[in-house]
Amino acid sequence: MPNNIEENSIMIEDNEIIREIFGDFDENINIMKEELGINIAIRDGEIKLYGDRVSIDLGQKLIYNLIEIVRKQGKLDKQNLRYSIQLLLEGQGEYVKELLKDVVCVTVSGKSIKPKTLGQKRYLDSIKKNDIVFGIGPAGTGKTYLAMAMAVQSFKNKEVNRIILTRPAVEAGESLGFLPGDLQEKVDPYLRPIYDALFDILGAESYARYIEKGVIEVAPLAI
Repeated sequence: MPNNIEENSIMIEDNEIIREIFGDFDENINIMKEELGINIAIRDGEIKLYGDRVSIDLGQKLIYNLIEIVRKQGKLDKQNLRYSIQLLLEGQGEYVKELLKDVVCVTVSGKSIKPKTLGQKRYLDSIKKNDIVFGIGPAGTGKTYLAMAMAVQSFKNKEVNRIILTRPAVEAGESLGFLPGDLQEKVDPYLRPIYDALFDILGAESYARYIEKGVIEVAPLAI
């Protein structure tokens, strides 16, 4: 072994955790090797790290963070792995555990809703601290879904009495009054992302019941 190559070991007794960390056909380990510039192997329940001292230290911190993720979530997906590496390389590896703690609510299927990035965590913290929050970002970054999760949890905690769904209805040449159906049918296409989030979190039956009681109200904005 060259003089500048060092070795470190991490003992993991749970084979399920080892399998999740390594991934199918060692695909997770290959990502770690490429991103951190280290070699990783498994021997007798020990994960062996080989490389220079800086890379090994990063690898060790990453493995411990991944162990925590698997223990909390029961699995390790590629998004969690790559984001954990990104945080580590940015010197913010300690925030991985903070993200795991911050559960907003649990869906009707038993899935825990929690921030997956620091941006999402800051978004949720802002919603908790402020009456009005503007979320700006690309599609698919969790703006609507997390806002609905916070609204549902606030309702369950009796912090609010009603949830009002409102969204600008961008018209295409005709006002809402010319569209067919009642008010909800007119705005359904504009509110679909919100409905999808509510169905996932509450379940379709609970959502319909809350709509019928007026606990959830649809109030579109149109110019």
